[in-house]
Amino acid sequence: MIQKLLIANRGEIAVRIIRACRELGIETVAVYSEADAGSLHSELADEAVCIGPGPSSESYLNMERLISAAMITGADAIHPGYGFLSENARFAELCERCNMTFVGPSSEVIANMGNKQVARNTMINAGIPIIPGTDRPVIDVEDGLKLAEEVGYPVIVKAVLGGGGKGMRTAFSPEEFEKAFLTAQKEALAAFGDGNMYLEHFVEHPRHIEVQILADNEGNVIHLGERDCSIQRKHQKLIEESPSAGVSDELRKKMGEVAVRAAKAANYVSAGTIEFLLEADERFYFMEMNTRIQVEHPVTEWVTGVDLIKEQIKIASGKPMKLRQEDVKIQGHAIECRINAENPYKNFRPSPGRISTLHLPGGQGIRVDTGIYSGYEIPPYYDSMLAKLIVHAEDRPAAIAKMLSAMGEVIIGGIDTNVDYQFEILSDPDYQEGNVNVDFLKNHEIGGVKIEE
Repeated sequence: MIQKLLIANRGEIAVRIIRACRELGIETVAVYSEADAGSLHSELADEAVCIGPGPSSESYLNMERLISAAMITGADAIHPGYGFLSENARFAELCERCNMTFVGPSSEVIANMGNKQVARNTMINAGIPIIPGTDRPVIDVEDGLKLAEEVGYPVIVKAVLGGGGKGMRTAFSPEEFEKAFLTAQKEALAAFGDGNMYLEHFVEHPRHIEVQILADNEGNVIHLGERDCSIQRKHQKLIEESPSAGVSDELRKKMGEVAVRAAKAANYVSAGTIEFLLEADERFYFMEMNTRIQVEHPVTEWVTGVDLIKEQIKIASGKPMKLRQEDVKIQGHAIECRINAENPYKNFRPSPGRISTLHLPGGQGIRVDTGIYSGYEIPPYYDSMLAKLIVHAEDRPAAIAKMLSAMGEVIIGGIDTNVDYQFEILSDPDYQEGNVNVDFLKNHEIGGVKIEE
C-alpha cells in the first residue's frame, strides 16, 4: 500500500484527496505556490512544501520541483488530481523513472489517449462508434478543405493534442473553413505547442454524456453509470448530474458496455472517463477519454456509494477491485454546480480577491467540496472555481428543489460569483423538464445573459 502521497495540485481537489488518504491511513504531502501560502490544502496535509511563485508555470506545472518535493519528503506516490499535469504523459513517465507510483494510468496510455487521432484509431479498431472524421493529422488549410468535404459539413476543427475547449472551431461551409482552421490552429500552437489538427463531423445539439469507469491491474473493468454534462459555456462545464434525464436503463447498459470495451481497448488501469455525444435518436459516438479523475466525480460517488479517490489509490497500490459490475446500483439523483469567482453579467469577468464573509449550506443530501474559507485571498493565477455544491435526492425533481434551496443559502462576500446565474439555470422550465443539450446556454437567455461562441 502507498505509505506517503504527494498531491501535485491545489484547491478543493487537493483537500478531497487529503481526506481520502486520512481514511486510508496514508500520510500526505501538499505542495503550494507562494500565492497559495495560506491555502487550506497546505494546512490540512501532514507536510507542505512551497514549490515556487504564483504563476502555475513556475509552480504547479514545474515537474522538476514536484519530483524534488516528493523526494525530499520521502513520498512514494504522486496524485495529480485534475488539470495541471494530470494528463501529461511526460510527468507520469518521470514518476515511473523515479520509482514513484503515479496515481493514474501508465504514461503510455496517457500519451495514446491524449493524442486525439491515436485515440480515435484505437476506438475504430475496437469497434467503438465514433464521429466520422479524419484518420490522420491535418496541418494546412488546403488539405483541410479537401478532407472537410469528405467528412461532411458542418465540421469541427480540433487540436490533436487539445483539451479544455482550446483549439476548437466549427465551420458550417467551405467559406467558413479557412478562418475556423487558422484560428483553431493558432490557439493550439499557443496552448499546446503543436499545430496538428484533425476534423470531425459536427454533431448538432447533442447531449454530452460521460461514463465513469474503474479498471484494475488484473483486467477487471466496470462502469458506474453516466453523467450528463450538457450545461456548459464554451466547452467548460457548469452543471453536471447523474443519472441523465436523456438516458434510459437500456441505453445506460449499452453505453456502459461500450465504455468498458473502450477502456479495455486502451489497456486502461485506474479511474477514467469515456466521453460520448448523444443524439436525440439515442445514437451515440465516442468523443474522447479522460485519463484522470473528473471535477464532477462526486455525483457518481453519491448515486453509487463508491469513493472514487479511494478506489484510485487502492488500484495504484496494486490491489484488485472488490467491486463487480453487478454490485453497482444507481440510487436516486445527484446534481453538481460549480461555484466560480466570476461575474456572468459582465461577460464572466474573473473576480479574484479576498472573501470577506462565507456561509455554505449543509444538511441531509448536501455536500460542498471546497478549499476556501472566510478571509481567504483568491489568487489571480488559477481556474476560477471556488467550490462544488453537490446534492442528492430520491429523484431529479427533488434534487433540483434541494439544489435551489442550497443555492439560496450560499453567501460569499467580497467577490463576484456565478451563484445567481446558476440559480437562474436551475429555475429554467426547459432545464427542469430535462430538455438540455450542449447548446442550452446558447439557445436560452438566462438572467439576461446570452452565451455567444
